[in-house]
Amino acid sequence: MTEPDTLLQDIKWNEQGLIPVIAQDWQSGEVLMLAWMNSDALQLTISEGRAVYWSRSRQALWRKGEESGHVQYLKELCIDCDADTILIKVEQIGGIACHTGRRNCFYQRMEQGVWRVTDHVIKQPEDIYGNKP
Repeated sequence: MTEPDTLLQDIKWNEQGLIPVIAQDWQSGEVLMLAWMNSDALQLTISEGRAVYWSRSRQALWRKGEESGHVQYLKELCIDCDADTILIKVEQIGGIACHTGRRNCFYQRMEQGVWRVTDHVIKQPEDIYGNKP
């Protein structure tokens, strides 16, 4: 088995030391979201068996579901042919991946030249996260 450090060396990190990560439902194949990982996030994702991402806005690690309870348990981890994008297949707890309270983050579709919302809110964000200042 390859050591984690060797696996990290195979990845083509961008200038900020990040790599895009596509999270996909492990059973249905539905694309849930796109996020970013740095090497620490990837190592933690592998060791903990759950999705850990790098928040570019907060400049900090975040474990998916740490506030919402909508954890993503790792089922499979893949890298693309150029080694510059990761695909993780996950079990999405609670059926909500998006911070807007929807099943996935891709709920807007181009229709006749305008964006149309295609998926309903399962749970209101304020009911998930509370009222933050």
